[in-house]
Amino acid sequence: MRRHAAPWMLRRACCALAAALVSACASGPPAPVRYGGEAPDFRATPVAPPQPPPPAFDSLAPRIVDPGAQLQCVPYARAHSGVQIFGDANTWWRQAAGRYPRSGTPAEGAVLVVKGYQTDARAHVAVVRRILSDRHIVVDHANWLNGGEISVDVPVLDVSPENDWSQVRVWHVPGRHWGGRIYTVQGFIFPMGGLLTSAPGAPSGAGGR
Repeated sequence: MRRHAAPWMLRRACCALAAALVSACASGPPAPVRYGGEAPDFRATPVAPPQPPPPAFDSLAPRIVDPGAQLQCVPYARAHSGVQIFGDANTWWRQAAGRYPRSGTPAEGAVLVVKGYQTDARAHVAVVRRILSDRHIVVDHANWLNGGEISVDVPVLDVSPENDWSQVRVWHVPGRHWGGRIYTVQGFIFPMGGLLTSAPGAPSGAGGR
């Protein structure tokens, strides 16, 4: 007479088989994929240099106060800084030579001159309102969004590798985030009447760039 296996014996055999399969899956990492007989060296992948962490501030403070001003950056900077330079923004840094102190270090009341605004042939000027840290300032300016608007309390972040304010990112007010483009800074033009506060650790005199 043929005897059938007891149910408990069948369950034990199934459990043993499942355990063996799981053990085989977890026995070790899979062999690396080889190309031309050699395994790729993933350690050779270049790593981007670390960027300074975004500073903490109230993201609601940067704002457009007059969207319909129809004002260019030059007359706004001239009226709010005391730096009496006329002409396109891409001529301000050159025109300031010998007329106004120039520096590579920001200070309250100085005019920030950014080169390469929208195209490499254009520039932009903004007025520094506050120094928050050695890599973080706040500016007021006009027409940054190319609509003639006036924006105030706009953060600007130094992202240069040497912390020398040669490269910056500018806060995008409508989106409430840092702009994706890095801009080249020509420098800061100081009004003749003097400045209020320089960036922490900055020399007191105005050095040229």
